[in-house]
Amino acid sequence: MAKKQSAVVVDSKPIECRLKKFYKETVVPQLIKEFGYKNINEVPKLEKIVINSGLGDVKDNSKSFQLAVEELKAISGQKPLVTNSKMSVANFKVRKGMAVGAKVTLRGERMYSFFDKLVSIALPRVRDFRGVGTNLDGRGNYTLGIREQLIFPEIVYDQVEKTRGFDVTFVTTAKSDAEGKALLKYLGMPFRA
Repeated sequence: MAKKQSAVVVDSKPIECRLKKFYKETVVPQLIKEFGYKNINEVPKLEKIVINSGLGDVKDNSKSFQLAVEELKAISGQKPLVTNSKMSVANFKVRKGMAVGAKVTLRGERMYSFFDKLVSIALPRVRDFRGVGTNLDGRGNYTLGIREQLIFPEIVYDQVEKTRGFDVTFVTTAKSDAEGKALLKYLGMPFRA
């Protein structure tokens, strides 16, 4: 069985994601200074990023559903998990076990590279962008709603069947909203003033 590698190797030295390096060298000292942590393990960090897309509108059309899943795969760089309905709802014409969405959980290098791509490339491409909202969930986690997948450079405009949105949830190890917001702000999240 082949061993899994977490980073690209050049001259037998792994190349670290630039955002991960920035976190270790710049963000950690800033957070220690601001919140007065005594132990390095107390400093909040980004644990995972979950990208979730509800695809209930194309549940009956398998070709459109697969196209949406492929777009999510291109955006995240990882194969999405198709989510199925847990119960039948007659008003929405949904049966139990029917495919109604897709989600991707990113960790490690892929998580940092996706965060970097989102903040540096995708969000600046939003028309009339003035920053993202500042509401966290009370535990230091943040969810960002993206209205269309076209802001990502991997999506070819001519091949898009329909513009779809999705949610991006940033799960942190922060114990409060203030710590989580400071972590995301120092990492480069463009919060509204």
